[in-house]
Formats: sequence, structure tokens, C-alpha cells
Amino acid sequence: MRVGYVRVSTVEQNTVRQLDGVNLDRVFTDTASGKDTARPKLDELIAFVRDGDTVLVHSMDRLARNLDDLRRLVRTLTGKGVRVEFVKESLTFTGEDSPMATLLLSVMGAFAEFERALILERQREGIAAAKQRGAYTGRKPALTAEQADQLRQRAAAGERKSALAAEYGISRETVYAYLRPATVTGAATA
Repeated sequence: MRVGYVRVSTVEQNTVRQLDGVNLDRVFTDTASGKDTARPKLDELIAFVRDGDTVLVHSMDRLARNLDDLRRLVRTLTGKGVRVEFVKESLTFTGEDSPMATLLLSVMGAFAEFERALILERQREGIAAAKQRGAYTGRKPALTAEQADQLRQRAAAGERKSALAAEYGISRETVYAYLRPATVTGAATA
């Protein structure tokens, strides 16, 4: 089978262009950051593919933004007898790759990791500059002060954190952030 893997970071991004015009039997699409490999559709793809299948990915940075993760994923797939093709880079890996192919994987993967580091650095610099101008105040609090007080009282009374999270439409992590003693009213984020 020819299996495609598509990853975008946000729902607003277009998945179509990644493997447009490529003949595929099945496509797995994740809407998640490439910073780690904890992605449900990637896990499904790895469980789905069999010896003799080919996994096609638009580019290396769509599979992983971290060199170690990229190498591990390619090794995992090729270890199952699966061929991995990166369309943009015109590179194919089978597990019986030449030293040159392994070098190219490492170099191109290092560039993807470097690009991610640059993006994060620019983002931090932009936020710092916006804060200096007073244009960046951070994320709006998930709960009002009144809701936060109610949440704390109900949690202290023994209500389950997961039930409170569901009721208030926030994550359990956010519930715990509101329950921390150092949290000031309205400072926790979703």
C-alpha cells in the first residue's frame, strides 16, 4: 500500500497541498505540533503499515522537527519493512540505506530542527518587544475571578477535578493551576 502522512500545526492550515497529486491508498492526517511525536494519527499509521508498504510524507519537517525523533521514526518504519519517501527532498529510505542517504537524513533533519529553534527564538523576541510596547498582555484568563473562587471552593469540598474541568470547559491542568497557592486570581490560563 501507498500510505500518506500529513501534519499541520493548526486547523487553519491547508493539508491538501502537502501530498496533492500523489497517488495514495490511505492518508493519515494529524493537526499537531511537530515538536514531539505524541500524535494520534502518526501512532495509527505506524500500527497500520506492513512490510512492503510505502509511507509518503511531503517533507521531513512534517514527520518530525527534531533530528532524534526523525531518525527514530524512519528507523521504526524501515524496521517494519516499510519504505519511507520524502517527496519535497526526493529522498527514500528502506533500512538498507547508503552512508550518503543516512548523512542526508541527518543533515536535512538538522536543518528542520534548526528552523524550529529559529522560529521559537523569533517568537520569544517578538513577544518581548510587544511586552515592552505594552501591546502584549498574554492570554485572557480562562475563568472570571468569581468562577475561579467557585472552582476552588468546590474542589476543596471534594468534587472531582476532571468533572470540574468538564463543567467549566477547561483542561485539568488549568484546574490545577487555579488551585495552586501561588496562583493569583485571574492569572491562570487555559
